[in-house]
Amino acid sequence: MPNTSDKPRGRSSLWQLLFYFLQLGTTGFGGPIALAEYMERDLVEARGWISKTDYVQGLALAELAPGPLAAQLAIYLGYTHSGVLGATLVAITFVLPSFLMVIALAAAYVRFGGLPWVQAVFYGIGAAVMGIIARSAYKLTKRTVGKKPLLWVIFTVMAVVTAVTRSEIVWLFILCGVVSLAVYAPPQWLRNVRSLMVWPWLGLLAPQGQPPASTGTLWTIVTFFAKAGAFVFGSGLAIVPFLYGGVVRDFHWLNERQFLDAVAVAMITPGPVVITAGFIGYLVAGLAGACLAAFGVFFPVYLFVILPAPWYKRHGRNPQLVAFVEGVTAAAVGAITGAVYILAQGAIRDVSTALIALGSLLILIYVKIPEPMLVGIAGIIGLFLYRG
Repeated sequence: MPNTSDKPRGRSSLWQLLFYFLQLGTTGFGGPIALAEYMERDLVEARGWISKTDYVQGLALAELAPGPLAAQLAIYLGYTHSGVLGATLVAITFVLPSFLMVIALAAAYVRFGGLPWVQAVFYGIGAAVMGIIARSAYKLTKRTVGKKPLLWVIFTVMAVVTAVTRSEIVWLFILCGVVSLAVYAPPQWLRNVRSLMVWPWLGLLAPQGQPPASTGTLWTIVTFFAKAGAFVFGSGLAIVPFLYGGVVRDFHWLNERQFLDAVAVAMITPGPVVITAGFIGYLVAGLAGACLAAFGVFFPVYLFVILPAPWYKRHGRNPQLVAFVEGVTAAAVGAITGAVYILAQGAIRDVSTALIALGSLLILIYVKIPEPMLVGIAGIIGLFLYRG
């Protein structure tokens, strides 16, 4: 019997697919895993527009390549449906709703940010976001690191390094991938002892983790966020420690309070978490900064899907590729865990915020209410507890 999962059960026009992703980008709360589940439920099981095989391959590519999982999966499904045109239009329609929401929130934040009630709302929201991030870090760790001892070592080292240096050191991600490759799936040339002499040169191939010399703020924004988009593995939350190091520590565009507010805005809007780039860009350089930041962070994500897609259909199960990305992913999850410590220092200001953060974490574990609802409730609590 032929494998019917290799072919879509239903037919859809490109416009129908785009309308679906416009709806998902407008109402899709719950984070990357939830968004991926919605796509499988709606496009594979309910409507049959996408084959099970294409969905599984897209999910695997989203796990392997840099980029937020939900956005990459959406782009890949657009590619399988209508090629590069489909991938491009799906990327736009999926991201556009949350981008517009973030712009509106950023404009309101700039206009009313000094008002006591706005500060009170974010007082509660910032603490709740810490609970959400802590829960997400735990889930990502459980799902990606698994039981391999080396991956746990990579995870722990990157968590400590991120917490101590308060930034992500990008070349360490590459090194972690190479170490995982060497241990779990060494290529033939690496098994020859003499070939180990090339190891000292590997560091010269890694990026240095700093944006190039700036010719202006807008150019710095687009290049910095493009680099950020190129090193987000598995979840949009992986971008948080990277952005913190550049936005707060290196460029001093935002202070810690503003940065945590930017993360909170991304949490309360649908779509991918990395849309926080648009909020940050707006605070730094208005609408132009928001557009360039969003373009910069999503363009690498787009390229990492459409360029390797044909090759990946043939070689996606290559053990060396899988081992390399396992190491990089473990490093990314470790960095997220380290970022929890960094961000908590700005969000947990007193007993009240500590209780909000702890309560949010426990609610997510045992009650499982939608994250935007939890954030909204925390904002209301902040109105009553904030004392300035």
